[in-house]
Amino acid sequence: MATISQIKTRFRNRAEAGQQLANKLTDYAHRPDVLVLGLVRGGVPVAFEVAKVLNVSWDICLVSKLTVPGHKELAMGSIASGGVRCLNYDVVSWLGISGKTIDDVAAREQRELERRDRAYRGHLSPLEISNRTIILVDDGITTGSTMRAAITIVREQKPQQIIVAVPVGLVKTCQELSHEVDKFICLITPKTLYAIALWYENFAQISDAAIREFLTQQFAVSS
Repeated sequence: MATISQIKTRFRNRAEAGQQLANKLTDYAHRPDVLVLGLVRGGVPVAFEVAKVLNVSWDICLVSKLTVPGHKELAMGSIASGGVRCLNYDVVSWLGISGKTIDDVAAREQRELERRDRAYRGHLSPLEISNRTIILVDDGITTGSTMRAAITIVREQKPQQIIVAVPVGLVKTCQELSHEVDKFICLITPKTLYAIALWYENFAQISDAAIREFLTQQFAVSS
């Protein structure tokens, strides 16, 4: 397994990663039709920085992994707000996971998503996605199941186009995802990713309070 010293290109933190991503998205700056969506949790500070640099609106995108019962590190898919599922059929088939098990896990995670949405937003309402250019942002991509669920939920709301922007992502997954959206931007695409945390000097956990604080900050978009 790779050590930190073997990874030559690293971001100081998620804010720096967001600033570097924004440099690749300057065509979308100062546009009221653009909405940046940060995947909770790690994508939130990255998305916030992207939106701040571009001077565009931003919001959160709630997606949760569906973990295999008894194997909390193994994901069999993801679920997004609204109940949209994205399953990893290789894992489901390999472990012989039943439909009932999937439904039970999905129902539990859906309740948790709804709770988190209320906790993060308070009285704030989600921003409109329809007919807008959506930039989906996370702090990194490994299997892609979480981002696929986000793409699916966004597409259902009929945006004008979908762009995915991430600081680091497994090259194979990035190539696959690039065919599912209008534009795909990834700054670093290693053949072997190991863990997203290794690509950051500071990869601190993002608290609920921090997400609430980020959400209170919006930017006046000027054309």
